[in-house]
Amino acid sequence: MLLPHAKEREYRFKLALRMGLPIFALVIALISNTLISTYENLHISFYIESVLLLAFSIYFIFYLIYNGFDVKITDEVSKTFTREYLYSYLKNEIKREKEYTLVLITIDNLNDINNLYGIKNGDKTILHVAKWVSEYLVENGMNNFPIGHIKGGDFVLGLKGFKGEYNTLLELMFLKCDDFKVNEIEVKISGSIIDTSFSNELEYLIEKLFELQDIQKNSKIQSVHKDMNPSELEGFVINAIKQRKFIIMSQDVFEDTNSVLKECFIKLKAPDGKLIHQKSYLKVINKLGLMLDFDMIILEMIIYNCMKNSNEIFAVSISPTSLRNKVFYEKVKELLANNKHAKNRIMFILSESEYYPQIQRYNSLLQSLKDQGILITIDRLGAVETSFLYLRDLEIDCVRFDPLYTKEIKKIKYNSIISGFNLIAHSSGVKSWIKMLEDEEIKMLAKEIKIDYLQGKYLAPLEKIYES
Repeated sequence: MLLPHAKEREYRFKLALRMGLPIFALVIALISNTLISTYENLHISFYIESVLLLAFSIYFIFYLIYNGFDVKITDEVSKTFTREYLYSYLKNEIKREKEYTLVLITIDNLNDINNLYGIKNGDKTILHVAKWVSEYLVENGMNNFPIGHIKGGDFVLGLKGFKGEYNTLLELMFLKCDDFKVNEIEVKISGSIIDTSFSNELEYLIEKLFELQDIQKNSKIQSVHKDMNPSELEGFVINAIKQRKFIIMSQDVFEDTNSVLKECFIKLKAPDGKLIHQKSYLKVINKLGLMLDFDMIILEMIIYNCMKNSNEIFAVSISPTSLRNKVFYEKVKELLANNKHAKNRIMFILSESEYYPQIQRYNSLLQSLKDQGILITIDRLGAVETSFLYLRDLEIDCVRFDPLYTKEIKKIKYNSIISGFNLIAHSSGVKSWIKMLEDEEIKMLAKEIKIDYLQGKYLAPLEKIYES
């Protein structure tokens, strides 16, 4: 038992004892008085009933105390509903109302506030934001709506009806938040909205809220796929992985005029023949804990089916969490041992937003993979801080610039940044790679900077190389 749990039990026991003492004393006093005054006429049943009364009194008091602590309705910091109670409340509301809207409100810079101004000011910010949002909605005619603290600086509130009724109101609210301050501390607030036309399952609605918020934060990210029912999507993904229903597309990557790499893109096939794109299935795979299985299957399919009649290198995105898994490493060794033609012809493209702290261990793992004949590329250089740190700390083969720099390469500022990154990479013995080249001008600019690998629809189209 952990110390907090032990202390909690100790606290509850002492509280129950303090509350129970007056009752126990009163029961004992009544029984004692009865025994003294009429003990000669008492029946044996009185003694039994007295013992039972005392026992049930003790049990009832302890039961109330222990269960009372397990049920918390309001969050101590925000004074809104706790996550557990809010979820329970919203599930009942959705079941009863059918037409229902959820809104996500997020304090984007809460972590910065905690670091710069202290946790107490962070808590004050959470409280003030919850209070301000609630007052704003009440002023606009909405009352008795549930609002709860989900995590960190995230709140979810529920409104009856479909989101079309509230879009304008919430847009105005977020506009008013632009200059929001708490004790002269700048607070950045964002959010998203969804309704039950997407799904009637609360968990799916909450997940979609966060996904929509991410898309809205970066207007350059656009979802090109029509929303699919989440439970149906999960079923399709599971079925595709179990039955290995995949399509592998590839695009040539050039060094000078020679095609030296083929980047592989994986699409899943739904039972109706429609394709499930990476943007749709990756989050589902992560949620279901299937990423390791997925990565191993894809690697196996590429080695068995895509390399027989080619001398090019096949580059495929692999989850870093899979890569650091011992089971995956053993699978790679097995596949390469049984397929000698694959050695030095597989490249793993890695990208993650959080820096892995055990960097020496990570580097040793990558070196072991390189010894087996695997090439390593770090993706999204210049957009994710982790990619630059990995370029600095890991012994890799290649780095790929974030697509943002390709689009802005004509601007002097971005051109200079790419040139600097390219120089750092080459000084470290690492090759550079840029993708999404769309015209001759961008191609020539990339060549002037002396980027090693060039990729884009202008140079080569996507082509199907495998379907199962």
